[in-house]
Amino acid sequence: MFTGVLDTVRNPDLHVGPGNLAGWNQPDRRRKGFHGLHALSRYDMGVRAPDVLVLRKSIDRRIGDLPSVRRLTGATPFSAMAVVRGQSVLYEAYAPDFGPDRPHTLQSISKTTMNLVFGRMVDDGKVVLNRRVRDYVPEIGSGYAEATVQQVLDMDVTNNFNEDYSDPYEVSRLGATVGYGRQEIAMGWRLPPPGEPNFAMRDFLCTLTSDDVTNPGGETQYHSPNTDLLGWIAERAGGRSLRTLLIDIAVAAGVEGMFRVGTDAEGVPIVSGGIFLTARDLCRYGLLFARNGVGVHGECVGSARFIDATRGGRGTRPPPPRQSLRYSNQTNTNGRWIGHGGYGGQYMLADPETGVVVAFFSVLEDDDASDDTYHPEIIAMAEDVVRLVEAG
Repeated sequence: MFTGVLDTVRNPDLHVGPGNLAGWNQPDRRRKGFHGLHALSRYDMGVRAPDVLVLRKSIDRRIGDLPSVRRLTGATPFSAMAVVRGQSVLYEAYAPDFGPDRPHTLQSISKTTMNLVFGRMVDDGKVVLNRRVRDYVPEIGSGYAEATVQQVLDMDVTNNFNEDYSDPYEVSRLGATVGYGRQEIAMGWRLPPPGEPNFAMRDFLCTLTSDDVTNPGGETQYHSPNTDLLGWIAERAGGRSLRTLLIDIAVAAGVEGMFRVGTDAEGVPIVSGGIFLTARDLCRYGLLFARNGVGVHGECVGSARFIDATRGGRGTRPPPPRQSLRYSNQTNTNGRWIGHGGYGGQYMLADPETGVVVAFFSVLEDDDASDDTYHPEIIAMAEDVVRLVEAG
């Protein structure tokens, strides 16, 4: 019987290389990585909806003629764009290396699922937003224990997590903060350092610390772990698994393809950034917000009251150049539309006033896949589309 040890190498897609980035996220491999991350992450789950929301093409050629649309869809980072209103596809375009049946990583657009989940739970009296996190998750560490659920929803918590994509060190050089790279290990998007065991997301959440969770300035403290903590709170408060809550959302959206979600090693869905959808299915998902949380069969997976409160001017202030927006209940809003961006160049904007949803995928290939001016440009383009459609 064989008792030896065979030669192996660390998985090249997940092994950490230059810039402290996993192989799939290296600048010269990132485009392929973003287009195929659903097949590269270590663990995942998938959902197919039994009934698909029918979308019919009714192309509005004026959208493609908008200078902002031409500029962004003609630029090198572009992957896909779709515009849907009701059940009509008003516009769609794809890069030569992408297509309508291809899933794309949503990155942080995934966070918006928690707006739907908590809206429904607040309406049902299952969660109280001004209660402390420790009331729902007693084992959580000092990084969140004294924060309210509302603080977590609004990215209004101060702790030692540092979401700096240009410097994603596992532990900062100062030895005090925990970098985004540590969360990626829990997400299954990178391997732990040699000799260190793997760890799950909820174990990771419990390691974060804070002397005072209060956010004195009111500026958005954007920490992706907040969203995965919300998934944990939702399970504890509602008595249902996060997996079943996401199944409800996929079914209510009437997605056509696979609603695929990365998980951690224990099978917990990664709601901070783990969802993958086609451009059309992202529009189908965004229509849940345009319909105030109502699904394709009339079921409520979100809350009109919660969405109205989200758009009501509350929340934290993002830093420039997006200071005119608010980060509210796991979404960005200008007081009218609801949206969210994703690392590397993704955005979804849903406008309940017109019922228009704009989905945009792209891949920034600079060192850290981050450009402070890029998301505002996408938002401005999406607003151009909404105004055009509204004008008739």
